[in-house]
Amino acid sequence: MPISAFLFGGRRPSTIPLVNEAFSWEHGVFMGAAAGSETTTAALGKAGVLRRDPFAMLPFCGYHMGDYFAHWLSMSERTDRAKLPKIFFVNWFRKSVQGKWLWPGYGENSRVLKWICERVDGSAKAVQTPIGNLPAPDVLDLSGLDIGNDDINEVLSIDLEGWKKEADDISEYYAKFGDRLPKTLRDELDKLRARLAKA
Repeated sequence: MPISAFLFGGRRPSTIPLVNEAFSWEHGVFMGAAAGSETTTAALGKAGVLRRDPFAMLPFCGYHMGDYFAHWLSMSERTDRAKLPKIFFVNWFRKSVQGKWLWPGYGENSRVLKWICERVDGSAKAVQTPIGNLPAPDVLDLSGLDIGNDDINEVLSIDLEGWKKEADDISEYYAKFGDRLPKTLRDELDKLRARLAKA
């Protein structure tokens, strides 16, 4: 059965926008490999600690994660690139600086899924940013939703300084994999840093 899109996500109160589309298969694998969530007290007994869990597979993968990353990357060599699924990252949990949820979540997440489906079929517009493609202004279907423009702008904003810190954290995390980390992922991290520096 053909797969049109992969969605990865994390529970992140800052930095990570509501939805983000990868530039390429390699960039998408980079996003999935660096996925992280802030812990809750239910998970580890301590809230607010960033825990990276690549592809949400860390507890389940039976072999070295560096090799698992390489497996994902190898898909581009096994098929026509045009047939590879698009990759997106979602974050329903971003908050304002005052600690207010910026997105209502739950059933309203279908509005984001609608944009993702429209990106897959080529009908939805996007804005290119240093971290990936985000919904163009006014492209998300917000009809009947009680949410202000300020909240929408913030939940889709790019925190450049936050992303520079994110890149540093990803670099430190990648060091754990030593020479088993595919070079492609280091290259994607370098490209992210270059785009952030130019923004």
